[in-house]
Amino acid sequence: MDYQQILEEISHHVRPMFGKGRVADYIPALAGVPGSKFGMALHTLDGGFFHVGDAEERFSIQSMSKVFALNLAISQIGDDLWKRVGREPSGNAFNSLVQLEHENGIPRNPMINAGALVVSDVLLSRFGDARQTLLDYMRFLSASQDVVFDTGVAQSELEHGYRNLALASFLKSHGNLENEPEAVLDLYCHQCALAMSCDELARAAYHLANGGVSAEPRETILTLSQAKRVNAVMMTCGLYDAVGEFAYRVGLPGKSGVGGGIMAVMPGEYSVAVWSPELDAYGNSMVGGAALEHLTTLTGRSVF
Repeated sequence: MDYQQILEEISHHVRPMFGKGRVADYIPALAGVPGSKFGMALHTLDGGFFHVGDAEERFSIQSMSKVFALNLAISQIGDDLWKRVGREPSGNAFNSLVQLEHENGIPRNPMINAGALVVSDVLLSRFGDARQTLLDYMRFLSASQDVVFDTGVAQSELEHGYRNLALASFLKSHGNLENEPEAVLDLYCHQCALAMSCDELARAAYHLANGGVSAEPRETILTLSQAKRVNAVMMTCGLYDAVGEFAYRVGLPGKSGVGGGIMAVMPGEYSVAVWSPELDAYGNSMVGGAALEHLTTLTGRSVF
């Protein structure tokens, strides 16, 4: 498979779509990112690495970080996590309070904000310095010591994160947070403010395509069963309330972020990351989704 040629064809194919979406502006630090940016990187399990466009430029990974935080939580407490957060699609906005109130403080899944706050709480309780632990984890997975928190983005989110603070307070009121809401929110905002490139994200997601084992140096990040389950959660919950559309069009487990990134995996074959900041009505990268759809169409390969 000539993946480099495929990525270049995809880059050409999606160009007419620019200008049809909208950059996230409810987080002021993201509002100024040029909507015309596009990068894509693909890492095959046999060691091939391919990229196109702005694949080496770092951006705010936002909710894609929820997958890696989930990995860490599962590695610490295993299936006990599922006593505090569910595994079903929400069908509501990713920052909705309504469902959380109706279901007595148990978030529907770890890919919506309420569920990710519970995961952040687990990390705070398990690690002495959870923020540094998460940063070190991402540096290892991506094989890049240059991965950092964008403190400007983190501060912007903290200053405007009233809805997330309300979610954390509601979780605390139901006994589903061990730590104080402000501390949980601080960790959550920093994880969302991780700045990474498509190249780094494709490498970081490699273990999810490889049965839980990272790229060089080879290390078991998750068991085979855990990797399968994380992929399943991404498949059913990773694209907010557009997961059905993404499964229909793309057919890969994936996770998006409002910074315009989407990462996905074809188990047994490759991991891939794409970045284009203009979002659709669901908060997913409009061009990124089209690029991944074109990828599975051109290769004739998906999980279905």
